Amino acid sequence: MLPACGVETSPSETSMAAVETSGDGDGDGDGDSGDGEPGDGDGEPGDGDGEPGDGDGEPGDGDGDGETGFGPWCGAPPACDAAPPAPGPELSWEHFDSNVIALAGDPQHRVRDMFYVPGETQWLMGKFTYGTFDKDLKDERVDVYVMRNCAGPWEFMGEAWTTEEGAHATIEGVEDTGGWVYLEIPPDQQLDFGRHRVHMVVRGDQTTTDGFIEVVEPGTPIFLSDIDGTLTTFETEEFVDLLAGVTPMANQFAATALSTLQDKGYHAMYLTARPEFLVQRSREFIAERGFPPGIIHTSLFLEGALGDAAVAYKTGELAMLMGKGLIPTYVFGNTDSDAEAYDNAGIMPLDHRVLFQFTDPWGGRRIESYGELVPEYSALADLCD
Repeated sequence: MLPACGVETSPSETSMAAVETSGDGDGDGDGDSGDGEPGDGDGEPGDGDGEPGDGDGEPGDGDGDGETGFGPWCGAPPACDAAPPAPGPELSWEHFDSNVIALAGDPQHRVRDMFYVPGETQWLMGKFTYGTFDKDLKDERVDVYVMRNCAGPWEFMGEAWTTEEGAHATIEGVEDTGGWVYLEIPPDQQLDFGRHRVHMVVRGDQTTTDGFIEVVEPGTPIFLSDIDGTLTTFETEEFVDLLAGVTPMANQFAATALSTLQDKGYHAMYLTARPEFLVQRSREFIAERGFPPGIIHTSLFLEGALGDAAVAYKTGELAMLMGKGLIPTYVFGNTDSDAEAYDNAGIMPLDHRVLFQFTDPWGGRRIESYGELVPEYSALADLCD
């Protein structure tokens, strides 16, 4: 059972003389569902009446029934807002061309958030680029730090070097398009259950980026949401607001509805086909508009993905997620590409596929306002009770 981060565990070894952080993720509240509350497995249609993945007590359905392998949030996720570690002295670039690349514009660096389950190889991945054209930084040193369980202190995990295109094998669906860092965590330093912050520093100019890893058991209850037009007030709002330098507005009650699910124990994931350089702006939107913190995945394409490309991207992401035994209980979208990807993934029951102001040809649930969901989600059983 996975609790909120910050509970003590046995220390893990570090590659340098860093002080260890504790955190055991053993949990103390494993939660039963199916107690007769609406939508919790009480035998009502579509709410956990015996179909896999709908809260019926079967492994992998995220119903918090107390069986080993479930990991709801039992308490609020940690804030993860500590000051970053000291970056060390600025070093000379390895290559003269890197000076030119760094002058191309603001850094667009990003860490690839990840869910991991026990037994998997854990990777810390980030891409390092500059400017409007997302120019890759290649063959330069990046230092990688982790704050275990978001509770401090920072632990130095090692130095890595940004790649030339195609130099590294694809990891967790992340193809090496150049400018990537892939740092494998050694077995004796692996991250334990919890939410962990990752911090990466380019030593040539001390620019940085942050992301998150969540280590959970298979079957951990999660919900997954698109962003553009689903949480923002219209489909292209991000691109309009990007030019204006402001954060998009959110649909009314959307943050309240999703936060209610997290309060019940569900982990959050945001899956968007936005261009990959918009990771940081996506983080800012989630935080500033009051959405629950979670794992954020943009597309891995500079131009983003639309139509069939978006369907293929989201279908593949859902397949990788479900391959870890992480089956979303609720999914949210607003277009046919969202609806088709959710249908390809076989998300059930149908009314847990929630489409905002969109009629799903595959039978998902249409809502006109997230206000429709708030009382319903408030009545769900707490997965940690």
